Amino acid sequence: MTSIRRASPYLIAACLAALASAQDPKPPQAHFHHLHLNVTDPKAAINFYTAKFDCEKANFAGLTDGVWAQKSWLLFTGVRTAAPSEVVSTIWHMGWGAEDMPAAYKKQVESGTPFETPLTDISGLVGQAPNSGKFFFAYVDGPGHALIELNTSNNHRFGHLHLLSADPVAAAEWYEKHLGIPVRGKSPKERIWNEFPVGPSASLQADNVNIIIFPMAYAKKQWPDLWKDRNEFETTKGRVMDHVGFSVDNLDEAIARLKSEGVKVTAEPRSIAGKVKFAFIEGPDKMSIELVEGQAVNP
Repeated sequence: MTSIRRASPYLIAACLAALASAQDPKPPQAHFHHLHLNVTDPKAAINFYTAKFDCEKANFAGLTDGVWAQKSWLLFTGVRTAAPSEVVSTIWHMGWGAEDMPAAYKKQVESGTPFETPLTDISGLVGQAPNSGKFFFAYVDGPGHALIELNTSNNHRFGHLHLLSADPVAAAEWYEKHLGIPVRGKSPKERIWNEFPVGPSASLQADNVNIIIFPMAYAKKQWPDLWKDRNEFETTKGRVMDHVGFSVDNLDEAIARLKSEGVKVTAEPRSIAGKVKFAFIEGPDKMSIELVEGQAVNP
């Protein structure tokens, strides 16, 4: 019988890896459920999104009107005064795709859509020849000044949520470790594009929503006045993009597990009218995260 002392180092490493895997199993995968926004006129916001993008009006769980975007929701809370919209929280913007960006942009402009940033060629950022017309983006100034990106894609659906982080790689690993959302890619390397820091970076795939994470340094470069004396993010709670919702199969089990993993629970599980059971936790960079029991469906 081979002793531990004489065993192959590769065999020992494999055994240790298997043991670590058994002790730290991946959690059940949470699913992208909704993005929740604070707006002064929810009805007008719903009309805006459904008129401008590929999504539809729908009622969430018989409780509130919202926007159904293929597999997930945009939900709204009405507020008396406009919620803060400056990019000082981890949520930067949401995004829809467009197969033909120049044509989509022209159509949006002609329909009166307000833009914060006009049609811009950023082919070089995605590995194409600079200014080659391969990849475009533009920022729509949405209700409450929520920032909405339109970008070149192979579809025209709700496709991404773009975050900023003090540590993009660690943030992505947090979502994978605690919520089971798979990491698509991550790079710890610093990267500068057109004088803007775009790395370290990471991305996750939450169903059909790509969650992209750029470094805080990008915000400091883009909005120097906002970030002059700032070195950490504001909480997302109370801002125009208030929180992100993920669904889990069993909320009580998920909360118990997250507590054991040291995740901060900011609101214990409760239900509304026996129809929706939910709780809140705090994610990386002061992200407010709602966990909802049961997957997102459009009735």
